[in-house]
Amino acid sequence: MHLPVQPLSIALLLALPAAVRAVFRDEVDHIDFHYELLGVPQRETTFFHRPRPQEKASLLYTLSDVGVLGAVNPGNGAVVWRQLLNKNITSGGGHLRAGEDETWLATALGSSVHSWDAISGRNVWTLDFDGAVKDLEIMELTEKGHKDVLALHQEDGTTIARRINGVEGSVVWEFREVTNDIPLQVSTNVEKVFVVTLHGSLLSYNLKVIVLDTLTGRKLDEIVLGTKGEVQKPEDVQFVGANSAAPVVAWTDNTLTKLKINVLGSKSRQEFPLVADTVGVEVHAPHTLRSSPHFLVHTRTKKGSRADVFHIDLKSNAISKAYDLPLLEGGSAFSTSSSAANVYFTRVTSDEVIITSSVSHGILGRWSLNAGAQKLDAIHGVSEVIKKSEDNFAVRSAVVTDEDDWTQIVNGDVSWTRPEGLSGAVAATWAEIPESEDLAKTLEAEAHTDPWSAFVHRVTRHIEELQYLPAYLQTLPERISAGLLGLETAESRETLSRDSFGFNKLVVLATKRGKLYGLDTGNHGRIVWSKSSSETPGKRPWNVRAIYADDVNGIVTVRGADGEFIIVKSDTGKTVESIPTGLFPPVESAVLVDSEAGPWLLPIGEGGKIAELNSTWAPKQTIVTRTSDGGIRGVKFLTKGEQAVEIPTWTFNPPAGQEIVEVASRSAHDPIASIGRVLGDRTVKYKYLNPNTLVVATVNEQAASLSVYLLDTVSGQVLTSSTYEGIDPSKDITCAVAENWFLCSFFGQYKLRDSQSQNLKGYQIVVSDLYESDNANDRGPLADLVNYSSLDPVDLPTSPYLPSVVSKTFILSAPITSLAVTKTRQGITTRQLLAYLPESHSIVGIPRMALEPRRPVGRDPTPAELEEGLTKYFPGIELDPRMMITHQRDVLGVKEIITAPAVLESTSLVLAYGIDVFGTRVTPSLAFDVLGKGFNKLSLLGTVAALVLGVGALRPMVRKKQIDARWKA
Repeated sequence: MHLPVQPLSIALLLALPAAVRAVFRDEVDHIDFHYELLGVPQRETTFFHRPRPQEKASLLYTLSDVGVLGAVNPGNGAVVWRQLLNKNITSGGGHLRAGEDETWLATALGSSVHSWDAISGRNVWTLDFDGAVKDLEIMELTEKGHKDVLALHQEDGTTIARRINGVEGSVVWEFREVTNDIPLQVSTNVEKVFVVTLHGSLLSYNLKVIVLDTLTGRKLDEIVLGTKGEVQKPEDVQFVGANSAAPVVAWTDNTLTKLKINVLGSKSRQEFPLVADTVGVEVHAPHTLRSSPHFLVHTRTKKGSRADVFHIDLKSNAISKAYDLPLLEGGSAFSTSSSAANVYFTRVTSDEVIITSSVSHGILGRWSLNAGAQKLDAIHGVSEVIKKSEDNFAVRSAVVTDEDDWTQIVNGDVSWTRPEGLSGAVAATWAEIPESEDLAKTLEAEAHTDPWSAFVHRVTRHIEELQYLPAYLQTLPERISAGLLGLETAESRETLSRDSFGFNKLVVLATKRGKLYGLDTGNHGRIVWSKSSSETPGKRPWNVRAIYADDVNGIVTVRGADGEFIIVKSDTGKTVESIPTGLFPPVESAVLVDSEAGPWLLPIGEGGKIAELNSTWAPKQTIVTRTSDGGIRGVKFLTKGEQAVEIPTWTFNPPAGQEIVEVASRSAHDPIASIGRVLGDRTVKYKYLNPNTLVVATVNEQAASLSVYLLDTVSGQVLTSSTYEGIDPSKDITCAVAENWFLCSFFGQYKLRDSQSQNLKGYQIVVSDLYESDNANDRGPLADLVNYSSLDPVDLPTSPYLPSVVSKTFILSAPITSLAVTKTRQGITTRQLLAYLPESHSIVGIPRMALEPRRPVGRDPTPAELEEGLTKYFPGIELDPRMMITHQRDVLGVKEIITAPAVLESTSLVLAYGIDVFGTRVTPSLAFDVLGKGFNKLSLLGTVAALVLGVGALRPMVRKKQIDARWKA
């Protein structure tokens, strides 16, 4: 049943200008930046393909390691379209295939098989099955004339092969065999379908090829290759050809000394020796049916790479070595491209790009690699070779580098680079741009000396700094013109420096691949530095538990789940300290604490265990940890000699059947500008401003209920709680806390006033305000007390002080996740709720007044309430496109949104990360403390200049008139 959602009233929109227009037109690409990412391309799921067979233009397609399918324009590297195949970020895998001269693509990820329009990226059909998809291939030749799809599944010990109609998405036939085999890949030729599996037991396999009939899927034969123990694991099988262009299966032994190759359908195999010190083998072969059956074996050694080219005789099933490419030091990336029957191999090294034909070892084209100052080490890539004349070739190669960048090289020149390593971010933090270290030391020295010495030292320092005056004066014209015209100076684009408004900050971002990045948010998110995964500790994918920026010392600490951590300089990325895994116990979480030694990240082990601490590093506040039995506890530390002793103070265990799914706490920076709220009648409702509060959301799956508790983290007292029935535990439940209010979003059932239906369901958000008393001008039991302790109740030990709670439930027009609240320097600006919309790939800014729980219900607001900005309560909130701070941008896969205050009180900085990286500035109460970009400074100066000239011209005339008047008198 569809429920029409009522939008906010016009009065509310007029009262909240920021809700009507989240981003002004002239602010786009000026205050925000966006990295539209796909993820790092995978070797088997990346290729050039012509979406229109009648045209020669190709697009570059990939299914990345984070589960994003997309098409890229090879001309400029811009994204043509993207699709997120899975709601969550994956860790590789999946399959992507394209039929020759077809306008659609086929993908498989998890248990689903999809077909997509190659030009627009729209979904053509989708099939969901049980079990995981192990392989996906295209049947190029069928009896019906169109191409079909072959899908190989594994389901509870059953190998399942399906032929799917490529146009309609219907299953043509299905083959099932109940064995303990591990299905690997599926292949086909004109007459047969081959299913390749691992046959045997753990660490002792051989290959088995099941031959099926293409028309019916009936089993025709079964071929066992080799003896048991030849294959240890699926990764030992290097290649299985998709069709008759490469009808082979290739595998290596455990010692990487021999390569064994079998032509599918035959029972014999051939062995070829591998060079000494081989560390990896890759097989590259064409995919188009018209290509010659030639393939290349790329061998990686400890010192470099070499390749061998083989030819297949389809009549005798004989495999012969045609020629080899020499061993070159360093890494090389090989790729295959086809033109009719011709097959070309492209080799990209750190120095050059080389093209050879599969027929002969003669070099067809050779170009020196021009990658600028940065060294390019290609890991894998795809190429497209164009034959311009008999002896003139051109090639473009899209390669993935060891820096996780995706780079296209055209005839040796780098045409574009996409920083795909930024995708898959798992943690990020804001950091101030460090001031000059020498200046900081100088100011510190002056502060610790007597006034006269400090004065003399400062004067001497200023005299020495006069040498920089000429250079500063040279930049003045550019600075003045930039200030008048609203342009950015060259210095602001190229250097890392603070600004007077506090917009220039650093963001240090960690990815699941183990990389660290430093972004300059004041310069459109420019990558200032990056640290490769080989320089950071931890396993891959990297499970980061916490990240913290120490702005005083200019360092950033990143802690991982296996006890590892790394400390880097925030402005350069230089490693200060790094501890690998294994030296410390696993970490469940980490929390920022205050100690005599300063703030630091305290690691918390599994089950909430905290290691022994030195008294200097002992936390001053109560630490809240999870317990091994699913509860929460509070811990304090007492100093005994040189050690600090852990003392549990309270424990909270949810009722039986409930499981904690979300925990939210107030930000470390949450200033309070006013302790009360002035009502329309000039009375005051005093806010309940307890900084030690924690929101805990629990779910009872059997009862389909959600319970939300507000805890005092000092005493463990439950300050308030509420329960909601009919929720869906499988959908996202997110909470946020700020100032004197908290909220939670979930999917559940509701009943509207005057509605007969009992089963309405939708996405809801519940907002609760906390006050000291139900009545205005009343501070409750606290009254005018100066000191108060959560551990010492006001009235009786059984009657602690509890806040007054006002709550309202709103129905949203779309699901929201990754809740965050804006931060400003003094907390004067109205706060705004930021949330990610996973269905529309946008970030919405919901005004706080729209979520006001004191809005009158069932009646119009009184004049006093209107003066406060309150409007009549409507249960529905339409997430209007004008509320989107991302405007028309498509921001994909946001994991978390983090905010930071600027120097300007009106402005909050926002960064969202996950698959994409998006940064912007928001002004919930409009930019009341800075002139807008459209302010005409030249007109103002011209007006002032005209007034000065006018006064100067009129002054003699007025003076003469006054003198004449006196003479006449």
